[in-house]
Amino acid sequence: MKSFQVYIIIFLILGMTSCEEVVDIPLQESEPRLVIDASIEWFKGTSGQNQGIRISKTSSFYEEGTPGVENAQVTVTSEDGSQFEFIHQQEGIYINNNFQPEINSTYTLEVIVDDEKYMATETLNPVVPIDDIEQLASGGFTGEDIEIKAFYTDPSETEDYYLFKFKDEDIRLELYEDEFTNGNRIFGYYSSEDIKPGDKIGIEIQGISKSYYEFLFILRSQVGTNQGGPFETMPATVKGNIVNRTNLDNYPFGYFRLSEVDSTTYIVE
Repeated sequence: MKSFQVYIIIFLILGMTSCEEVVDIPLQESEPRLVIDASIEWFKGTSGQNQGIRISKTSSFYEEGTPGVENAQVTVTSEDGSQFEFIHQQEGIYINNNFQPEINSTYTLEVIVDDEKYMATETLNPVVPIDDIEQLASGGFTGEDIEIKAFYTDPSETEDYYLFKFKDEDIRLELYEDEFTNGNRIFGYYSSEDIKPGDKIGIEIQGISKSYYEFLFILRSQVGTNQGGPFETMPATVKGNIVNRTNLDNYPFGYFRLSEVDSTTYIVE
């Protein structure tokens, strides 16, 4: 009986030791796809002339970052026919320093890479200003975390969608629409157990389109629910509004959108 117990102990020790081995999982790799990060943001109080668009390609699971595309032709055209060419600077970032933003004006993006044309059309969405900031100490699961409320007044005559960015050590995104709050004074909300007095919190409110709101909502929902580990079935591909006019099957990732932005910095008390 003692011998049997000894064998079991040895087996368990060997089993625990084997768990420390590094296992490389062979993953099926697909062809790299184009990623177009085309966010035109016009901050209140600025001319909005300096804009950037990043063009990159997807990379394999084990690689860090996405390689920039340096041979693209990038143009944005306004509804009155004005063309704004974006010139490559570095690591796939294309810059235009004379962009002319106009609220509620429609713009068309055109990107040409390797003889394939990618296009999207979107309207520059306005946004109301941030009225004021309120700090409380009743947030989180404990009810004792610091919480920040950024108040704004939603216009009653329009259907509006908002993207809030709260920037601390990380960036947190919050989405809002006015179906049940139309015309009211409401707030964007941020709370974290890591917030402490003296921290600087960057706050942005952006006006976004309904289609971009729905795109971000689906994207956030899929990221938030995919917690079953590396062997769980992956969510369906979320496509943006950019279409490959040359080859529909070779669709890109990313989104073309234009937003007016109001921003402020709050120092936690």
